[in-house]
Amino acid sequence: QAQLVESGGGAVQAGGSLRVSCAASGGTFSRLVMGWFRQSPGKEREFVATIAWRTGTWYADSVKGRFTISRDNAKNTVYLQMSRLDAEDTAVYYCAAATDGSGFGLYTRERQYAYWGQGTQVTVSS
Repeated sequence: QAQLVESGGGAVQAGGSLRVSCAASGGTFSRLVMGWFRQSPGKEREFVATIAWRTGTWYADSVKGRFTISRDNAKNTVYLQMSRLDAEDTAVYYCAAATDGSGFGLYTRERQYAYWGQGTQVTVSS
């Protein structure tokens, strides 16, 4: 089983940048498809970005061109670099992981992920 721990959240002004990280342990990280989701107050959790363990990334339309997901298999860590942040990006950001046989899987639905972190708060002030 994989354990996930997010870090790097905080407060930032609109237009700024922030990078959140997710460290994985207890599993074979290099064979996991990883994803980021977020949940704002009063809203359902939504997909943000995903990265396959071989190659490939996918983003929600709302963050495409502003956010970048990446992974460092040597450090068992996945990152979400966020730029041009605005107030609508304020949310708790969750890291998720799932096994994938092909290595090219890009998972956008919560039910596709078996492992979740506890979340990290990102607050964007205008």
